[in-house]
Amino acid sequence: MENYKNDYLQYSTSEDGIAVIMMDAVNEPTNLFSWEFIESYAEAARRAIADDAVQGVIVTSAKRDFMAGADLRVISNPPAEGAVILKNLLKTHELLREIEKSPKPFVAAINGNAYGGGFELALTCNRRIALDGNYKFSLPEVQVGIFPGGGGTQRLPYLTGIANALAFILQPKEVKPQQALKDNLIEEVVADKDELMAAAKRYIQNNPNAVQPWDDKKYKIPGGGILTPNGMQTIIGSIGLLRKETHGNYPGGENALSAIYNGLQLPMDRALEVEARYFVKTLNSPVGKNMIRTLFFAMTDAKKGKSKPQGFPEYRVNRLGILGAGMMGAGIANVSAAAGMQVVLKDVTREAAEKGKNHTEKQLNDRLAKGRITPEKAQDILGRINPVTEVETLKDCDFIIEAVFENPQLKAQVTRETEAVLGKDKIFGSNTSTLPITSLAKASERPANFIGIHFFSPVEKMPLVEIIVGKETSDRTLAATIDFVTQIKKVPIVVNDSPGFFTSRVFGTYTGEGALLLTEGVAPALIENVARRAGMPVGPLAVSDEVSITLMLGILKLNPNKQEHHERLIELYQNLAEELQRPGKKAGQGFYDYPAGEKKRIWQGLAKLCPANGDSEKITADVIQKRLLHIMALESCRCLDEGVLNNSKDGDLGSILGIGFPPYTGGVFSYIDTVGIAQFVADCDAFRKQVGVRWQVPDSLRERAEGNRKFY
Repeated sequence: MENYKNDYLQYSTSEDGIAVIMMDAVNEPTNLFSWEFIESYAEAARRAIADDAVQGVIVTSAKRDFMAGADLRVISNPPAEGAVILKNLLKTHELLREIEKSPKPFVAAINGNAYGGGFELALTCNRRIALDGNYKFSLPEVQVGIFPGGGGTQRLPYLTGIANALAFILQPKEVKPQQALKDNLIEEVVADKDELMAAAKRYIQNNPNAVQPWDDKKYKIPGGGILTPNGMQTIIGSIGLLRKETHGNYPGGENALSAIYNGLQLPMDRALEVEARYFVKTLNSPVGKNMIRTLFFAMTDAKKGKSKPQGFPEYRVNRLGILGAGMMGAGIANVSAAAGMQVVLKDVTREAAEKGKNHTEKQLNDRLAKGRITPEKAQDILGRINPVTEVETLKDCDFIIEAVFENPQLKAQVTRETEAVLGKDKIFGSNTSTLPITSLAKASERPANFIGIHFFSPVEKMPLVEIIVGKETSDRTLAATIDFVTQIKKVPIVVNDSPGFFTSRVFGTYTGEGALLLTEGVAPALIENVARRAGMPVGPLAVSDEVSITLMLGILKLNPNKQEHHERLIELYQNLAEELQRPGKKAGQGFYDYPAGEKKRIWQGLAKLCPANGDSEKITADVIQKRLLHIMALESCRCLDEGVLNNSKDGDLGSILGIGFPPYTGGVFSYIDTVGIAQFVADCDAFRKQVGVRWQVPDSLRERAEGNRKFY
């Protein structure tokens, strides 16, 4: 028998002829697919293959996860450019193929999340047996701008068929063990850990000459290979669907399709080389670099609370008070109860408070109907929400979130009432999207404990929380608020107080520029379609209807520094909301009509209200796209310049998660780098001459351009 361990795994053999490779990254919280791990894994596998006493190998994990995926720190910060990455990737494939083609069976005994490279490692084994449980199988790489590069695009279609493989690679679909079994990702599910190892041993003993399906010349891909009618139809349909959904902005999906189409016509060794070359091409693209930087590294840091001030112990919220049981308050109550907190949901009437709790009950019933939660768990969550009307019930709360209407006087009133019963060391957070926190804090006797905490609607789906630090907000309060946000599994960014903060301020430039293009005579359908083609989830006119034209009009009227374009917007919004009684979606009419039971459609009267002219016909789709995206990036630069943002990474993350800035860009600052900082400034200067002073470039940005100093 042999036993040894290193920084990546433990290797052992037993008298019954079974070798076990127990993945255990000692310097990481989870196992990661990296060059160093693969070398250690290959060394252990070779020992087992060379040992005549070993019949087969079980690959499992000593950690909670089987493997969390690739170590993106390695592939995003390589020691050299693509040639080195390609060399290492091809070597990885060579080592794994050496193991695959060995005469001894390998079994993946999966006992936790198998993501990305972790699942691809399992695919190289002859059999996959999973422990039943609440964990997932997924190939999520497309979400960070790349695609599975560890053999997933080539091996998975052999097990699941091309169509189902594409669902996992392009969407990306994620499933729990029982569904993974139905989808043919795995071959067996067992109830406990002892049976997991026993089942793996049985397979080894009963299948001494196991061969991978892609190495069996008689094996046929389920549903047909690439060159069958079904295979070609699937690929062609996928190309059209991908183009419709991404508008060609995400090369990862397109390159994955190319790798599948070309690779499945070749022997596995050549197919893996094809995949590797497409993967490196994707990784080295601006989109791949931008998305990995923001949606993996920046997101991971934010989720871990890396922006928390140092020196403060964890602030655990056991009892949360929420003032206002409307849409926002009810949503916050729902996610907080799901995170294990006791929630006191207060409103002025019992009926209103109960209605807020009913929101959670409806959400839970929907999840129950889809089998996503057990009745016991649903009842536990619902039981944590206590609807009340008396302010005294808030006295034992650790944290208060005020979520009443955007009215300074009302917010001041509930602040004073609540602080009268709240512990002096507890935190008071105001959920507001525009009102300055420093001004709201004047109603507080403890402004050091007062902070802004801006949730986005719908709370259950929107991951971002914008934390706003007022002039008197203490570091302890900020640290406690970051702890709370991470406790409810949201993504915090920290900004400093300013009218509109970061997200609302930047979002306002998007809706405003769309409306200004309309006043210049650009066809509304063109504005909306270009916005969606650029990667925005909703066009500026449609989202203005959703926010409410009346609300946007009110905000503009309060702006003390009105510019010429503000007057044009006020005139447009007044015409729509007041004179024509078209205030937005809630009223059934705004920039769009919302006929009952039908799809919304652009109001035909806009052509008369904002007629086309000779100048508007010269405004191309490319110019429209630049104006819509550039204006948000330019305003973000002002936010950074003024100290509203602390760093560019928060701006990138906040712009994507909070206002829907196109993810493929990596966010507003990554977008400027990709356009080219000098080109971006030149574009803004041209727009300044053409359409107004709102395009004035800050001196700091111009200095960056002159020195060619990128944000990253």
